Amino acid sequence: MSYYKYHLFFCTNRRESGASCGGTVDAQALRDYAKQRTKALGIAGREGCVRVNSAGCLNRCGEGPVAVVYPDDVWYRYASREDIDEIIEEHLLHGRVVTRLKI
Repeated sequence: MSYYKYHLFFCTNRRESGASCGGTVDAQALRDYAKQRTKALGIAGREGCVRVNSAGCLNRCGEGPVAVVYPDDVWYRYASREDIDEIIEEHLLHGRVVTRLKI
């Protein structure tokens, strides 16, 4: 069994060329929001709970800002705090994949 129940990685990469990727759509701010929300809900940073992290390039740039939940290997595309709230509420709290955001 892994230390965390879920590990949520956000692509926050920025390309030198300025080409579209997570970093160019303020993914860092939404990752920070996810970290804050999981802490507020009491599900962050301890054994059996959730860890929210930044990642370098996840190589899915053409799909918009992306995040992945491990160990489930579920990839999400998101655009707003509401999308992040839904991922946290449905997937991280209740174990249900958010189909409308899944890629």
